[in-house]
This record gives sequence, C-alpha cells and structure tokens, in this order.
Amino acid sequence: MKFKLPETPAVRVKGKSFRLAAVDPDAATPFAHKRPSESAARPRLLALRQRLCVLQELLYAEHKRSLLIVFQALDTGGKDGAIENLLTGVNPAGVQVATFKAPSQEELSHDFLWRIHAHTPKQGHIGVFNRSHYEDVLITRVHGLVDDKKARQRFEAINNFESLLTHNGTRILKFFLHISKQEQAERLQERLDDPGKNWKFDPNDLKERALWDDYQHAFEDALRHCSPDSAPWFVVPANRKWVRDLAIIEIVVAALEDMNPKPRPINFDPKQQVII
Repeated sequence: MKFKLPETPAVRVKGKSFRLAAVDPDAATPFAHKRPSESAARPRLLALRQRLCVLQELLYAEHKRSLLIVFQALDTGGKDGAIENLLTGVNPAGVQVATFKAPSQEELSHDFLWRIHAHTPKQGHIGVFNRSHYEDVLITRVHGLVDDKKARQRFEAINNFESLLTHNGTRILKFFLHISKQEQAERLQERLDDPGKNWKFDPNDLKERALWDDYQHAFEDALRHCSPDSAPWFVVPANRKWVRDLAIIEIVVAALEDMNPKPRPINFDPKQQVII
C-alpha cells in the first residue's frame, strides 16, 4: 500500500533507523505556516469531516473492504480525544470501536492475538482500536513480562497478523500520539486540579510515568519493527490537540480516497421499478 500522503506534521515510520526522540511533540509544520492557530485550522477540519462522512458511506455501500485505525499513546496522550474528533459526524452504524484493557484470565489462556482478531472490522466498516495488540510488546515488555527474544517473536506475529488482514481487504493505519514528558505532567496535574476530571486520574499513572524512558524505548522498538508499507505507523506530534486532530484526519481521508470505494452494482433497473 502506497498512497500519496498529505502534508502534515506526522512522521511516517520507515526502517529500523527511526528515532522517536527526533520527532518534536510540539511540531506544527506545515500547519503552523498555513494555519497558525486552531481557529484558523477549523474550516479545513470541518471540510475533512464532511468528506470522511461521504467516504465512510461509500465504503459501507461497497461492502467489500474495511479500514482499521490503531491508536497508541502514553497515559494522557489523547487517544480518547483523537478518536472522538475523528469520528465526529460519522455514522456509528458503520464504525466499530474496541478498547483493550488488561486481558482477562480467559484471554490470557490463549495466544496474545486471540482477543484482538474478533474485533477487527467487518466488510464495509471502519474499525478503531483504542490501544491494541501492541500492548503486548509495550507494557508487558516494560514490566518484564516478556523478554527481548519474546518481543521479537511477537513483532513477527504482529506483522503476519496484519498482513493477513491486509490480504483480506483491510487497510491499516496506525497512529502513535507523541507527547512530551512535560506535557504529560501538565495534563496529569489538570486532572488533579479540576474536580470534573478527577475521575480520569489513577495513582498508578505516576508509577507508569516513572518508567517514561523504558516506554520510549519500547515504543520506538515496536514502531521500527512493525511499520511495513501495508500497515504503516505515523508518529503524530500531539502536544497541541488541534494539530493532532487535523494531522490524523488528513491521513485517514487520504487513505480512503486512495481506496476509492464504490457502491456495489445493483441487480435491477431503477427505471423499471414502480412505487405505488
């Protein structure tokens, strides 16, 4: 899969030389040049939302292929907000959203991809993963539940799994929402300071924050090993939410335009149909 990417601050991961530290979480170019603020960017965002709705309907009417969009990020990275903004106005009948928490005992009794496969989008649908199968090479690795050798085996399994989906008509886009450590601190503090957001705070988030460098390494390794042309990773600068949202929808719409979905042929002549 190779499609013409729009100009965005998002970085397409290519090859094992990729460095996560080389991506600026505050980056906004070219948006900052053309649309220097959220208010100035809004007309473009609204136009893309309208186009996404049209393309989703065509994908649903075609009922032959699907689109899977994967979101990963550190705590407070903005996955929920990014998904909400991307799907605003989209017909929920054609969307499947799956959120993956800690696996149950039943899920742990199977291979790590077992619980994932059942949530992949069916024909005509857009599927969204809020966290995903990548958790099993991220948090498990950081906490020592899998070693480097096991992680490499899982990278291979992930690539094969995503290749299977692609060969069966599923286009895959993967987004890592990249925030700075300082931005995370500010967002965590906001959850503590705002009573309306207290419910979002988990004291365990601070324990995970202490492992920041380990998570950066784990993410970087996964991005390097699992970003083929058929299922690319995009690192999205996410300190500024409007930049994040615009970059994501630009890429999603471009991918759907490249798919060029068309409704299935009808097996009747509309002119011969009489409505009494």
